[in-house]
Amino acid sequence: MNIPLLPLHTVLFPGGVLPLRIFEPRYLDMISTCLRESSPFGVCLIRAGQETGLAASTCEVGTLVRISWFERRPDGLLGIDVDGVQRFRILQSAVQNDQLILANIELLADEPACAMPAEWQSLVSLLQTMLAQLQFPYARLTPRYDDAVWVSARLAELLPLKLELKQALLQTDDPLLRLQKLQAAIEAGDFS
Repeated sequence: MNIPLLPLHTVLFPGGVLPLRIFEPRYLDMISTCLRESSPFGVCLIRAGQETGLAASTCEVGTLVRISWFERRPDGLLGIDVDGVQRFRILQSAVQNDQLILANIELLADEPACAMPAEWQSLVSLLQTMLAQLQFPYARLTPRYDDAVWVSARLAELLPLKLELKQALLQTDDPLLRLQKLQAAIEAGDFS
């Protein structure tokens, strides 16, 4: 599968939502194509470089996203919300003349739902508190507090963790291990 990439200083998981403001011509063109063709693009954490200017180097695992909402903002920027669909691994990538990165990817298997263990209910309470304070687009998420995959992914997205840890959590295939790492980070105060 070949997709364009949007390198960001953030990590999005499947099932999550991310509001974005788009202003660079390469990404405006990319979003226009994705809207016209109902096609996805990839969100990847930046390993080296910036979100603007020359193409950044990205981590090899990212999340395939689809645009769920868009509007032309009063400030002239394009506002979009994207929904995380599925994790992927970059097999090859190339930078176009306009610095847009195109990648050949393989989709990674979806994590099957996993019952939320009773021992981690404090994390469920924390997530409930966090989500209750957030507005659109987060308010449109359908909570699945009984699913360790969903709970661990939302906490990893929303907690102010170091980006390297968020990326490691994205690459973790076991939701119970992800919960353990999240609990350890919270107890250690390992925030960015």
